[in-house]
Order: sequence, then C-alpha cells, then structure tokens
Amino acid sequence: MTSPPADTPGRPSELPRAKRPRRRLALVGALVTAFVLTGCTLPTFGAYKGATKQGQDEFHLWQGFMIAGIVVGGFVLLLILYAVIRYRQRSDEMPRQTQYHTLTEITYTVVPVLIVLVLFVFTVIVENKVDAQPPNPAASIKVYAFQWGWEFDYPGGVKIIGQTTQAPTMIVPTNSNVSVRLTSLDVLHGFYVPEFNFSRYASPGYATYFNFNVLHTGVFRGQCTQLCGLYHSLMFFNVKAVTPAAYQAWLHAAQAQVKAHPSSVPQLPSGVNRNGTITSSSNLGSDLYND
Repeated sequence: MTSPPADTPGRPSELPRAKRPRRRLALVGALVTAFVLTGCTLPTFGAYKGATKQGQDEFHLWQGFMIAGIVVGGFVLLLILYAVIRYRQRSDEMPRQTQYHTLTEITYTVVPVLIVLVLFVFTVIVENKVDAQPPNPAASIKVYAFQWGWEFDYPGGVKIIGQTTQAPTMIVPTNSNVSVRLTSLDVLHGFYVPEFNFSRYASPGYATYFNFNVLHTGVFRGQCTQLCGLYHSLMFFNVKAVTPAAYQAWLHAAQAQVKAHPSSVPQLPSGVNRNGTITSSSNLGSDLYND
C-alpha cells in the first residue's frame, strides 16, 4: 500500500512544519545579533573623538552620517543583489514588464527626502552649538595669522608670537569657555586643530569669532590649512590646556612681567605690518636657510 498524497483531506501539510524551524532559527539569530551589537562601541570612522565639547558634538554627527550612509548603501546593495539573482536571465523570452507602481514610486521618493531632512536637522543643531558664543568667557584671545606664524594676544598686553620653526603655544583653561577672535595680517590662512575637529579661515580684512571648551588637560597640535606661501608647511602652533587655576596663575604672572618689563613683550617680524601688508625687505624664514 502506498501512503496518501500530501493534499489528501485530513492529513496536515508538511509545509508549515518545514518553515517553523527556519523561523525559529531566524528569530534566534536576530536576538543573538542584537545582543552582540549592544556590547559593541561605535567605530570612529577615522575621526577624532573630540577634545572639546564642540568637537564631540561634531564627532557624534559624523558617526550618525557614516551609519546612515552604511545603512542606505547596504540596503541598495541588497536590492541590487536581489535583482541580479532573482531576475537573472533564464530564457530568451521577454519577461513581464511592470511600471507605474504607485506605492513603490511614492516610497522611493519620500524615504530619501525624509533621510535628507533628518540629517539636515541634526546638522543645524550641531552647527548652532559649535557657533554659539556664550557670554562671559573665562578667556578671551586674539589670534593673528601671518606669513608664516601666529600671534596670540591676551588681556593685559600679554603676547605669544612664533614663526616657522618656532611654533607658539596658546594657553587656555579646561572646562571653560574660550572666546577667540581670529584674523590675518596678510593672506588667507587656516586655523585648524585636528583633535578639536575644528577649522576656521583666518581672513585679511575682517575677524572671525568662535568659542571652544577643552574637556581635559593636554597639548594639542594645530596648523595652517591654507596654502599661504613658501613656508606654509612649517606654520604650526600648539594649544595647551591647563586647569583654570593654573591658567589664572600663568596669566597674572605674565601680566606682571609685561608691566614690570614692557620691552620683554615679543614683537612681530620686521616684514609684517599691522595694516596687512608685507614689506619687500621681509626676512621671514631666514632662520631656516640663512637667506
């Protein structure tokens, strides 16, 4: 005797039984994947985590953009692979053509617009935080860029100047708002601190204002990011973050030194003028090649 066919009335179908283990396996896999991912930290995607409050906000925005790009790119890749495998050529017959699927067309139009709007909103929020100018900053510094060095001016006549091989150091307090007025004395320069995730143009003719709040002590490298002439590659500076008490002690001691010995205040190189011009007799960079 032969067994009755699968579609014989009264006999349960084998299809649901075959699908149950797969569904359970998929559910277990999803739960395990979610559990594993909760224990992972998001990668930096090649960016600094940010040594300032503003830098951390920019870093988190960068992570969000990268994750959104990976998700969208992965979804598009899956669609491409699905189309390649599912609709690969099986015969010479023309496949059935479909078009004007209203729901699909609405979906692939609305979803990208929503993604762009969400990214735009988060960008505006972070940008407003970075550009905010809190009142009563703990330190106010005027920064002047010139070929090829930097000048940092503090209240009370305190100045720090360096050029080419002499990278000057800007001293700031930690966990405090530091207000910076940035301008150039000659050509376009760039004020860039990689670990702050921050860059601004130093432009001749007008000033740029910004604020940052360093989260911990340390020395952070800075550099010019605009091709500004022969010794552009040596136009470095440092930002040294110290505790607020150490900053106040240093500033008061420097102000006392300036008051007692005015001649000790460093001056700009002879070839740089406050009016934004460079004289033909400039000897900038002579410490390198003795020219």
